[in-house]
Amino acid sequence: MTRPRVKVCCISSIDEARIAIEHGASALGLVGHMPSGPGIIGDELIRQIVKTVPPPISTFLLTSETKPQDIIRHYKQVYTTTIQIVDELEKREYEIIRKELPNVKLVQVIHVIDDNSVKEAIEVSKFVDAILLDSGNPNSSIKELGGTGRTHNWDLSREIRNSIPIPLFLAGGLNKENIRQAIETVQPFGVDLCSSVRSNCKLDQQKLKDFFEAIEK
Repeated sequence: MTRPRVKVCCISSIDEARIAIEHGASALGLVGHMPSGPGIIGDELIRQIVKTVPPPISTFLLTSETKPQDIIRHYKQVYTTTIQIVDELEKREYEIIRKELPNVKLVQVIHVIDDNSVKEAIEVSKFVDAILLDSGNPNSSIKELGGTGRTHNWDLSREIRNSIPIPLFLAGGLNKENIRQAIETVQPFGVDLCSSVRSNCKLDQQKLKDFFEAIEK
């Protein structure tokens, strides 16, 4: 089985970016303004971190904006390699973003709740470069758009993976204890983690080491 790429999310400093890369991260998640969840940092800090990341490593801007022009405006504050759209894009106007930012990869988050999530992922996969499956709840009174530390129904995730022609990232409650089962069940292109490799809101090098060792087993 091919080892999935690892995206370490909620990076909050230049030092955390360095640590994640040294332990084997292929991508870093940088969280912009959100209604809730961990890891939120200012756009200026995101831009500073991005400037230190070597070219082989992808940088993801997590944006909760839902209108194309607002997403474009947010991106131009930080200039990451990739935009991760964590909420539903208004009218699915991905083409507006494509025309303005032709060299930027687009990743759409789908929060896996029920069979409708499968349908949504299949429809959206026509417009983006990758799908990221997470365990939030955009329908709650205060939107949960990631970083919940909860797993979701991986059988639905596998169904999505089997139904789309583009790469799939799996997020939501992944840790050293469940990562092998998650990989075997879903067989994602990449996995995404945040809270399971942190202690007191800081990236924990031992937890990172343990996670990467678990993936290699």
